[in-house]
Amino acid sequence: MSIPMLSGNEIRRKFLEFFILTGHKEVHSSSLVPANDPTLLFTNAGMNQFKDVFLGLEKRDYKRAATSQKCVRAGGKHNDLENVGFTNRHHTFFEMLGNFSFGDYFKKDAVAYAWELITSPQWFAIPKEKLYATIFKGEGSVPRDEEAYSLWLGQGVPKERIYEFGLKDNFWQMGDTGPCGPCSELHYDMGPQASSDGHTQCQFGCECGRYVEIWNLVFMQFDRDAGGTLNPLPKPSIDTGLGLERITAVLQGKVSNYDTDLFVPLIRRAAQLCGVSLSDEDAVERESRGHSAASLRVIADHARATTFLISDGVLPSNEGRGYVLRKIIRRAIRHGRLLGQNKPFFYQMIFAVRVRSRYRPAQSIYLLRASVACDGS
Repeated sequence: MSIPMLSGNEIRRKFLEFFILTGHKEVHSSSLVPANDPTLLFTNAGMNQFKDVFLGLEKRDYKRAATSQKCVRAGGKHNDLENVGFTNRHHTFFEMLGNFSFGDYFKKDAVAYAWELITSPQWFAIPKEKLYATIFKGEGSVPRDEEAYSLWLGQGVPKERIYEFGLKDNFWQMGDTGPCGPCSELHYDMGPQASSDGHTQCQFGCECGRYVEIWNLVFMQFDRDAGGTLNPLPKPSIDTGLGLERITAVLQGKVSNYDTDLFVPLIRRAAQLCGVSLSDEDAVERESRGHSAASLRVIADHARATTFLISDGVLPSNEGRGYVLRKIIRRAIRHGRLLGQNKPFFYQMIFAVRVRSRYRPAQSIYLLRASVACDGS
């Protein structure tokens, strides 16, 4: 069975259409600046905008939702900034596809929906033999997730492809406090060519890059208070996260997220602006293993983060969110200089991001002024 070649935009749309057909309401992405939530620096997960719904403090006119949420992880607890550009899957800005149930369905339907979307020939058609599932093994005061184990078996996942991990890997929480619960993940085997350590026979659980988490199903059952106590939520709920960049790499047969159509045009534009020659269709993938790869990746990634953060009202400053944004911009400029570009260039990446984006971020004069100002600093 071959994996269909879909563009990143088609994958996003197909995900949302699947859940619309199963009774979910498509909800627009919230701002990267969390609303009324001082515990978060940036929106870092799809469930952020639904936090009060999970806690029973807010009611909406729907019990099922599906989103493609803008996220940034570049400060605070979830900080990937220094890894960006040097790995295949770290980003400052990314999109998290997710489906949510607010006291409606729970584990049984969440597992069934995920397996159908991922493996059905009508949807993503990923070969079942390339997939592994993980469950919470039980740790601390939370017992083993027997139900999730049985549900994956019921979908036809062999028991030798179901692994069990503890709090570190299979218990999810948004922050130090708030909604949380055990989770169950789907991982994809990218094959030996994805191993950064050159492994040819490694088994699932190896951290060499061959086995990639693509979807996390969080079974929201608790609210962790400031003292660390887990209090049951009013209604058990579902929060899932499927990284668009990761699933696009899988469906396009790429080892690196940066070799997908979500990034290649941005890398090409960065190369043009910095005078790096990428002369043919395969040059980006070859360059991803070359000397200037990390710098081009940094510029492409940081252009997305910069554009969307400023569009959502964050401006460079010396503290808080503005300070993190300033670091992102300066890091991109520094990598441009490593490629030999000493003139202001980064602001021009904004237009490439707009062309590729479904959100059409505002082309504010602040985008230009902030970028040029940092270019010259």
